[in-house]
Amino acid sequence: MPSLNLAIARLINTGTDSFAIWVVKAPYPSGYVLRDCVWPAELNQVWQEWQQMFAGHSGLVINNTAPQPANPLALNLGTTNSGHMPGYGGRLMQYLGLYLWRWVFDGPILSSLERSCGIAMGQHKRLRFQIEIRDPDLIALPWEIMQRQPGQSAISLSQDLLFSRTTSEVEPLPFLRTDQALNILLVLGHDENLQLEQEASILQQILENQPQINRNYSGFAPCMVKTLIQPTPQELIQELETKAYNIFFYAGHGLPGPDGGLLFLRPDKTLNGIELAQVLTRSGLKLAVFNACWGAQPAAINHQAIPASSLAEVLIRHGVPAVLGMRDVIADHESHSFIKAFAEALRSRKPIDEAVAEARQEMLTLYKFNQPAWTLPVLYLHPDFNGELVKSIDEGITELPDISIINVNRVTSRACLRSLSPGGRTWFLRTGVTRIGRTQDNDIVIPEPSVSKRHAEILCRNTYTGNTPVQTYYLQDLSTYGTTWCLSANGWQQILREEVLLQPGAKLKFGNSGNETWEFIIEN
Repeated sequence: MPSLNLAIARLINTGTDSFAIWVVKAPYPSGYVLRDCVWPAELNQVWQEWQQMFAGHSGLVINNTAPQPANPLALNLGTTNSGHMPGYGGRLMQYLGLYLWRWVFDGPILSSLERSCGIAMGQHKRLRFQIEIRDPDLIALPWEIMQRQPGQSAISLSQDLLFSRTTSEVEPLPFLRTDQALNILLVLGHDENLQLEQEASILQQILENQPQINRNYSGFAPCMVKTLIQPTPQELIQELETKAYNIFFYAGHGLPGPDGGLLFLRPDKTLNGIELAQVLTRSGLKLAVFNACWGAQPAAINHQAIPASSLAEVLIRHGVPAVLGMRDVIADHESHSFIKAFAEALRSRKPIDEAVAEARQEMLTLYKFNQPAWTLPVLYLHPDFNGELVKSIDEGITELPDISIINVNRVTSRACLRSLSPGGRTWFLRTGVTRIGRTQDNDIVIPEPSVSKRHAEILCRNTYTGNTPVQTYYLQDLSTYGTTWCLSANGWQQILREEVLLQPGAKLKFGNSGNETWEFIIEN
């Protein structure tokens, strides 16, 4: 999927109002553009009014030395597509969205976006758009509501792109399993405002629900939910490290703080964001969801945001692939509506950012534009994560069945690859296809940087010599740069995406020509 990533940072040496906006990743070489700009006082004014009207916490101040406009905001933005004049809340939301768009997408940045969208459309795909806010004062702004002009969809509701936030200061992604089902650990922590047993039952029913329209759809991914109510930190860690979950879902009380805040698992038992991040990355989990008002909210001191302090940022920086949190307080009925639509989209095998967009659209339909509910979910994606939670049916690997010939009268033989390095391993080959590559989901794993994720395959085919069945083995190169090697009378030869017959005793290499040598052997 084509991707466009933007970064926004304050220019410290040129005054507190100066910022740089630049393209970090683009789908074409000349798309890496930059522009300098000044934070306008009008944006400060509308942001303060937004917080007074919608924020469920004390307002955050953007450090800005420009004088505030003396005149009140003029929110005469015309009518909506339906011809109705929106209320003040809707006009304020629209005004902030328009102003944020005009500040970000101007000049070369807008040109890069438009060409990137065109490239994606030419490939019949949506553009994956990610924004990285490097200035802590701007984190709390609702970037999800940016819109180009009145009457058009907000950027997070666009049919042409998929919106998320990200950061480039991240640990590498952990090894991620290939999943065909949603396996959710639902954790309910301490919360005086929740009936925990009742809330657990509601959430589990929502997550496991399969709509009637999809009950006969074989591609709908299964969903398993394990519930923990007020576990101790040790119980939570043990559960995550001993079971193969791909989603962590937390509902309960928490507080923002410098280390990603605190999760109150019990009244006297807490876990901070860094501690949680470490166990989530060790367990290979793909998505963390926080049904709480503080998950994407930075901690603040004297109304100034603390850098990299929100729980979502802390988890992403430590290598969690995807984190979904709330920017502000969300009502229970609103969060339940969002979770229901989100879970249904995930079970339809859609990427995480596409599932969030669908659930956000559902909230807009239910609660209308004037209400901030649809703006509250904030999705962070690791810059190296493709958003895939479960494999789609189209992209899933079709396993080759065992087609070995059964003949009790012939001598049984088996083939293997044996490393010729001192202490090297021997890998026995399958009777169908044996996959060779760098990642753990291959049959033969060669953990070398020069070896591709899916580097080669050895295929076993059944043939006959007269009435005698014979198993014949072929090597197929699938590597990125054609770096599968076979030793011949003329020395080492690259196979270059060809298929070659393997004879017993054949010498092979994968990746760099200096990597270890493997010998193909057939044992009787």
